[in-house]
Amino acid sequence: MSITHPGAESESVTFTDLSRNPKAVAARAAALGSLRVTHRDAPDMVLTTSALAECTEENLTTASRLFLALMKQDDGARSLLLALPEVFPWVRHLDEEEVRAFTVELLESLSDAAELGAREAVHRTLVSWRATARINADPKQLAQALRPLDGDDLGSVEVPG
Repeated sequence: MSITHPGAESESVTFTDLSRNPKAVAARAAALGSLRVTHRDAPDMVLTTSALAECTEENLTTASRLFLALMKQDDGARSLLLALPEVFPWVRHLDEEEVRAFTVELLESLSDAAELGAREAVHRTLVSWRATARINADPKQLAQALRPLDGDDLGSVEVPG
């Protein structure tokens, strides 16, 4: 069984280790709280205790509700808007209306993740708004994005890397 050293960023075992010695791997995961299971032909998984998973869910729900409550207060909303560039430096490429829309969508997606279990909601929000900022930051892409559309066939779409 190949487990990384304590203090490493993330302890891990292979899927083969898990299948060959599930009790030892489960015990290690319980002792650590969580353990990455790597798989050469599939995405990595994380093995964790239900207590830790429940705490993580509770933390997300609490943070989501706190941020939503802050947005309802003028000072709280202002503080969140001022903090965004520190957390997401790319928001400098969004105009004021876009920053507000991003903030609302981010908080709504955090709520969806917490309250509905829509775990990909926050990721989708961040990816889409970061892409908007990337386009805004590149004058050529912005000009192309803002040009009028002629006809029904919009052609192929390329997503920048």
